[in-house]
Amino acid sequence: MKTTSRGLVRTVLALVGALCCGCATHHAADPPQQAAAQLPGPSTAAPSPAAPPDPAAVGANELGQVPILMYHRLVEQPTSVYDRTPAAFRAELERLVAEGYVPVTTTEYATGRIDLLAGAHPVVLTFDDGDATQFALGPDGQPAAGTAVAILLDVAARHPGFRPVASLYVNAGPFDSPDGAALRWLRDHGFEIGNHTRDHTNLATAGEREAQEAIASGQREIERAVPDYRVTSLALPFGAAPSNGGLALRGGAEGTAYEYVCVLMVGAGPAPSPFASTFDPASTPRIRSQDPAGEDARYGSTAWLDQLAAAPAQRYTSDGTPDRISYPASAGVTPAAHFADRATAY
Repeated sequence: MKTTSRGLVRTVLALVGALCCGCATHHAADPPQQAAAQLPGPSTAAPSPAAPPDPAAVGANELGQVPILMYHRLVEQPTSVYDRTPAAFRAELERLVAEGYVPVTTTEYATGRIDLLAGAHPVVLTFDDGDATQFALGPDGQPAAGTAVAILLDVAARHPGFRPVASLYVNAGPFDSPDGAALRWLRDHGFEIGNHTRDHTNLATAGEREAQEAIASGQREIERAVPDYRVTSLALPFGAAPSNGGLALRGGAEGTAYEYVCVLMVGAGPAPSPFASTFDPASTPRIRSQDPAGEDARYGSTAWLDQLAAAPAQRYTSDGTPDRISYPASAGVTPAAHFADRATAY
């Protein structure tokens, strides 16, 4: 996410990553003393700040496209284009690792808090409906084996730098956890909990009052389970927006007010950079995760990841400097006016 970290910190982190490259036993959660032990010994020379990365050298384009991937169930025998097998989900995560993607949450994306090393690409992993195949707590209080969250944690442990974060959009009674323990675990471990309305309401067919109540009631469900948590994003059921689109971003009913930084659609294509003039927080597209041979596969994750790999200049690539927004002058995309003072073309 966007922070005030500077070049020296990034240099140390890069050294740790380089020293750990190829070491299958090193995990992101290694204690600080273990990581420090792998660094070169102290130098008698005074440290000098590292120069900011050259945007052109890393192909930086922070006005580029961001894939926001949409998942539903993980099942061994899919019955819908919205289903994926656990093996296919794991394979897609491994592909993202291999292609230099790093997960960020929906809210981190939408607010521009995308603090990645130079050359890395953000990806947002989103899950709808609060299905127990996405996340469930086992008897030991940890993510149940085979669930999406457990698989994500395992892949991240094998690949330091691949952040184990995602945004999960829930209805009433998510993850077969009526006491709310599942939502509290997600909050405590850095996952985003998002609103998907309490009853999976089609907001396009609802009146203005009904639409606001559907959204507000979903937020109340989350707040009951996690009273200190602020819900900051909404995924539209069926991708259907209310007739008054502004009500998806902000409104209220029965004493519950809501205001979101991002409203997610169903699909079907990469999302614009949050720094681009084309970014619309009320209507942000997602890409359905699916195999290349499925129905409408040309709109699915395999096809879109292939396209972004074939045209890397089109995707969001970090310049490694949090306070600077770098992009090629030939990108054909302009920064939003309120980011103009931070945007630099090369």
